[in-house]
Amino acid sequence: MAQQLRVILVDDHEVVRLGLMTLLEVLGWVKVVAEAGSAAEAIAAAEAHRPDVVVMDIRMPGGSGIEACEVITTRYPEIRVIMLTSHTDDELIFRALQSGASGYVLKQVGNRSLIDALDAVRQGKALLDPEVTRRVIDRMRENERVREAAVFRDLSDREMEVLVQVVEGKSNAEIAEILMLSEKTVRNHVSSILSKLGLSNRIEAATFAVRHHIERYVP
Repeated sequence: MAQQLRVILVDDHEVVRLGLMTLLEVLGWVKVVAEAGSAAEAIAAAEAHRPDVVVMDIRMPGGSGIEACEVITTRYPEIRVIMLTSHTDDELIFRALQSGASGYVLKQVGNRSLIDALDAVRQGKALLDPEVTRRVIDRMRENERVREAAVFRDLSDREMEVLVQVVEGKSNAEIAEILMLSEKTVRNHVSSILSKLGLSNRIEAATFAVRHHIERYVP
């Protein structure tokens, strides 16, 4: 390879940094240009050296790697950050990715995964450990479900039942018969639904409900 990948190693344990440097520099295509033992040192090193990649632990004294990652990727979007950590907490993983990390590698998976991650980031790809990927996807899906459910939070159970029937194209008279209500009560429910959702008519209400997967939130 014509050009080496310039890397900064960030970990509060010197022995860890030494082990990583030994691992990476024998590859030939990686050059460790600086080390840092804290979040503040990582930010300063990134500013001074403008590396291609920062390999960073999450939990360090004086500020987390997540905070440092956010600062670095905001100031220098061309720098890629790989989180290397022993912590598998879902919230930390999610926060790391939100902070701008390009990858997240668990220390316990071994050296090969870090090398593969660096190679992937060198090619402009984001890389996650397979188990991490599964949890992140599950978390994103759950967040999406919560966001969708929130759009219906102001509707009563009965209004949700009426809205389901509106989605199915039923008239007020048909809904009244299905739900054993008076037609006037159905009209009032439809009017309330439109008002609460900020919509103008039944078609908009049906489209809105389908788009937000109303079928997931009713029996």
